[in-house]
Amino acid sequence: MTARTDRIDQLLRQEIGEILARDVQDPRIGFVTITDVETAPDLSTARVWVSVIGQPEERDRTIRALERAMPFVRHELGSRIRLRRIPELHVRTDDTAQRGTRVMQLLAELEAGQTPQDEAPIAESLPTPVPRIPPPPAAPDRGGRRRTHPRR
Repeated sequence: MTARTDRIDQLLRQEIGEILARDVQDPRIGFVTITDVETAPDLSTARVWVSVIGQPEERDRTIRALERAMPFVRHELGSRIRLRRIPELHVRTDDTAQRGTRVMQLLAELEAGQTPQDEAPIAESLPTPVPRIPPPPAAPDRGGRRRTHPRR
């Protein structure tokens, strides 16, 4: 990629996100984040990578709604940015959050002494926060008192 296509990718990502948030009124489009845009060198096409929160059926419904909304988004991009050719937009699912969730689940199972499951359970695409292990009690200082803050 060149510096120009990188700048165009960032501009498209930002503008598409704003259009989806403000101008697209489709109730089937849930909570969507545009994670990346990759344009072809000739600017004829662009892959729009999206992350969708929800159950698998909701994510599929949202992706289909996004695909139907892309001609409108492309039209809106034509009035917002100055490019000779607005690329044709193709929606792709970014499953990075799901893979991160699976890695966290495997690590939690290993810490608990369990054998990791072969299949990941169907869940939302965001990791569930895990409780942190409390720090060990503070060591007594020279006077026999316990310090509650680090020495300066």
